[in-house]
Amino acid sequence: MTIRRADAADAARLAEFAARTFAETFGAQNTTEDMAAHLASAYGIVQQGSEIANPQIVTLLLEEAAELAAYAQVRRNDAPIQPPLESAMELWRFYVDRPWHGRGLAAPLMHAAKQAAAALGGRQMWLSVWERNPRAIAFYTKSGFRIVGSKAFWVGSDRQTDHVMVANLQ
Repeated sequence: MTIRRADAADAARLAEFAARTFAETFGAQNTTEDMAAHLASAYGIVQQGSEIANPQIVTLLLEEAAELAAYAQVRRNDAPIQPPLESAMELWRFYVDRPWHGRGLAAPLMHAAKQAAAALGGRQMWLSVWERNPRAIAFYTKSGFRIVGSKAFWVGSDRQTDHVMVANLQ
């Protein structure tokens, strides 16, 4: 297993992987139209290239035998809660490809993401997770996060509710 920071050459591969894993995770609970709109606005080679190049975003790839198995993105972004968190970084995206679920990849990727957040100057990390995703909520809780609020998340025209979770960085 290798965890490394993405570079410009990874943009196309990451765009395909990110769109596919999002669609596989949430496609059954959303309309085809809403899913297509979200994927078009959130993922693409140009967008992923821009995110990889952005110094305020750290994109981590987890590869197993040269196959992309998971990725995480950490970025500078204020948490949407009151009172505001000081020096908090957002775990913006965190996806493990289905064939790799339950194979011990998520914990090392989370550790690397927390290290990346600390390197950006974070003392806390926050994330948002769909309230109807119990598997992810359980993993984040096991990883030291706690629910502190909620926020809207749009998939196309569908307003959904995400839990906001926070963890202290050691």
